[in-house]
Amino acid sequence: MKPLVSILIPAYNSAEWIAETIHSAIGQTWPHKEIIVVDDGSTDRTAEVARRFASKAVTVVSTKNQGAAAARNHALQLSQGEYIQWLDADDLLAPDKIERQLAALRESDSKRVLLSSAWAFFNYRLNRARFTPTLLWHDLSPVEWLQRKMDNNLHMQTATWLTSRELAEAAGPWDKRLLSDDDGEYFCRVLLASERTRFVSEAKVFYRITQSSRLSHIGASDRKKDAMLTSMKLHIQYLLSLEDSERVRKACLTYMQNWYTHFYPERPDIISELQNLAGQLQGHLVEPSLRWKYAWMKPVFGWKAAKWAQRELPQFKASCIRQCDRAMHRLESHGTSLQSLPATGSAAQRD
Repeated sequence: MKPLVSILIPAYNSAEWIAETIHSAIGQTWPHKEIIVVDDGSTDRTAEVARRFASKAVTVVSTKNQGAAAARNHALQLSQGEYIQWLDADDLLAPDKIERQLAALRESDSKRVLLSSAWAFFNYRLNRARFTPTLLWHDLSPVEWLQRKMDNNLHMQTATWLTSRELAEAAGPWDKRLLSDDDGEYFCRVLLASERTRFVSEAKVFYRITQSSRLSHIGASDRKKDAMLTSMKLHIQYLLSLEDSERVRKACLTYMQNWYTHFYPERPDIISELQNLAGQLQGHLVEPSLRWKYAWMKPVFGWKAAKWAQRELPQFKASCIRQCDRAMHRLESHGTSLQSLPATGSAAQRD
């Protein structure tokens, strides 16, 4: 019998997206599946919209607001599947995503093979999504995957992974302390428990770009900065546990340097801790540089103002692009619906 796949969807204030996301889960060509939606105390109509899909195959539960990690842990506890598909409430799966990944498994494979897939950003229109391969889009050992991620500032989107229950149980629960990068830290532990990753290029995920309040956006939040520091230290610990070598230490230093700008200069406590950690890795972090578009602001307005511009102006630009794409999506959808309408009068009636 084909293995049961649990598609787990944590949701918070996702009323605008949740129906489309559930549709993409229901529409999976893999027949043996269950879908579990955990509404994390939303204050909008998320639960109401999700419950329209409630059925034997779709379970919808509501909990008090505890954060995405807690919602994911609750969904996993409710699930029965032999494989776990994580899916955020604003993202989409290609119809054959799960089927293609399971088809890539070989008879000799154990449940410790971790499956990944291609992914692309989009706003509203899927036909605008562009799949851009990275160094992680390969079959890799756990140490090679983490080394490439940290050395090249890369990541894999949450829904790309298809995880066996054996791997999920070995990794343990999502860390509820982490308000940012909880998925990065969690899948590090899944990787540590795995034998290797297998990348399935034909399987696809669509990662929706949302407002800057999304979990992955750190911004000026001190709580998210604290969480990011915790995740960074765990990343380094995990990678060093697999291989303590010069190339790994270099990757860890590069990883810290890439994220250094998020803490500099507002958080001297974190800066000091990262410098101490860099010293243990036989390195040193340098003052982060601003991108050329904003570097000119530093001598005129100061570091903090230039950093604010570098952080916020791209967010504003992305918001404008998102709204334009939304308007085009509505126009195209309206045009399609008009084409499907019958004529107002038949030829016979006109005669």
